[in-house]
Amino acid sequence: MAKTRLFVIRHGRTMFNTIGRAQGWSDTPLTAEGERGIQALGIGLRESGLEFTRAYSSDSGRAIQTMGIILDELGLKDQIPYRFDKRIREWCFGSFDGAYGGELFHGVVPRVLDVEDYKTLTLEDLANGICQVDTANWAEPWEVLKSRILEGFEAIAKEVEENGGGNALVVSHSWTIQTLVCLVEGKPNLNLPLSNGSVTLVEYEDGKLTVKGIGDSSYREVGESLQES
Repeated sequence: MAKTRLFVIRHGRTMFNTIGRAQGWSDTPLTAEGERGIQALGIGLRESGLEFTRAYSSDSGRAIQTMGIILDELGLKDQIPYRFDKRIREWCFGSFDGAYGGELFHGVVPRVLDVEDYKTLTLEDLANGICQVDTANWAEPWEVLKSRILEGFEAIAKEVEENGGGNALVVSHSWTIQTLVCLVEGKPNLNLPLSNGSVTLVEYEDGKLTVKGIGDSSYREVGESLQES
């Protein structure tokens, strides 16, 4: 059986990413620049010679759109199994979904939790702080958030392994990928540099996830160089 590896990709750049809004469970499509960046990623993955056996994404439109572009570039559309999994959605920001990120992360949360910089918080404190300021009561407390994210990725990895292993494409979201890495590596807070279209590599063996690479932009960069030429 081939080794099970998840190529966990942050979706392409969206309208809300571009204007600095917190996206969460709300959704906007990729911009033209975002589409081009994911096309570059697909080209880079194709040039690498990697073979992929299965594909997964969250059920958010931006993740589905991203996966569609990648599968097109790899010539794998309708060629490999692909399904959505809502467990690997982004964090829900509740009443702040769609609000300006600066208002939430640099204003409300630091004021309520009495810190100068939200990046000094653990992911647990940040998640629970968002719950405190969410007047809609939609945001997920840390215990719920970490359980659904870890459960989602473990289920995906197990499914890949049960079907012979190999490389799987997985499109998810910035805070969700940070949470996954945090949980797997046992670190409370990482502030990872996860650019749109970057790849975080996770292996699965003996029922255990292991992070092998974080926020790798090299595939996209190879594709961008080929786009330019």
